[in-house]
Amino acid sequence: MEMKIEPLALPGIDTQRPIVIAGPCSAESEEQVMETAKSLAEKGVKIFRAGIWKPRTKPGGFEGIGTLGLPWLKRVKQETGMLVATEVATKDHVFEALKAGIDILWIGARTTVNPFAVQEIADALKGVDVPVLIKNPVSPDLELWIGAFQRLYGAGIHRLGAIHRGFSSDDKKIYRNLPLWHIPIELRRRLPELPIFCDPSHIGGKRELVAPLCQQAMDLSFDGLIVESHCNPDCAWSDAAQQVTPDVLDYVLNLLVIRDSSQTTENLNALRRQIDGIDEQILTLLAKRMRISKEIGVYKKEHNMPILQSPRYSEILEKRSSMGAQMDLNPDFVKEVLKSIHEESVRQQMIVMNDEKK
Repeated sequence: MEMKIEPLALPGIDTQRPIVIAGPCSAESEEQVMETAKSLAEKGVKIFRAGIWKPRTKPGGFEGIGTLGLPWLKRVKQETGMLVATEVATKDHVFEALKAGIDILWIGARTTVNPFAVQEIADALKGVDVPVLIKNPVSPDLELWIGAFQRLYGAGIHRLGAIHRGFSSDDKKIYRNLPLWHIPIELRRRLPELPIFCDPSHIGGKRELVAPLCQQAMDLSFDGLIVESHCNPDCAWSDAAQQVTPDVLDYVLNLLVIRDSSQTTENLNALRRQIDGIDEQILTLLAKRMRISKEIGVYKKEHNMPILQSPRYSEILEKRSSMGAQMDLNPDFVKEVLKSIHEESVRQQMIVMNDEKK
């Protein structure tokens, strides 16, 4: 499906990068919403976000204040002049949000992964002209993400935007959700007119990662940021660890270096930034591979097995070299890389075998 995505055209919002959307993970009380919104407005933030309905991974946690909180967002609009945004996951959410005059809707990662749910939302929005932002699905599936845009576009919603919030993984050593920057980069290549926002709060999962992730998003020419900001984040009812105060957010935004986004992806600097992102992914995967090698070392030690398994090593060299050739990689280059990786794997297993420390 060919899509001609229109500009978001948000009234009163300058399109200069970054477009900033900020506010608490959850609307908890009218006082909390108003205090946070007024503080953000004083810092120049023009779009306020707050979760009204909160789909959680497990039942029992705070799942949002519900429609009771919508009048609080209306009050934010009236008293600060900010636009307001919230997440919708069902057609009933859509109806209630539109009835309350919510300016921007977003679809969460847990909803994007379900085409039936996305289609339900698309059907509920037919005939309505409202900007809709779509978060990436929890799994790294670009086609599923693009499919969600196509469903909304087919319903007549042409003011669309993407939110990159990272991808779920069992490897949470650094990030709550792995950034896998190559996926939004490919989305930009496929849909060059689509505005892309970065959600550093959900990628990082820790407030100290918000600033570097914001900068990385700007370096990759993202259009905006959607950041969780709370007047008292340590007492937040949901995702407390990843929220920052309005003062901290203002500090982070003022330190951002905004590079020239008019350069195309053919420009050398833009290509180098892509390589930087890919290198980060390679190192993350190598670290994960070495952790698995250590687990193999533990197993070998417990079962009195030798470290070197020559048939397995030969199999890896041959199969990976053939695989690399199919990807237009020089087989000799692939073998050299694999030899270095294997040597490090052996070293890691020797440490385990001898109970040595790094």
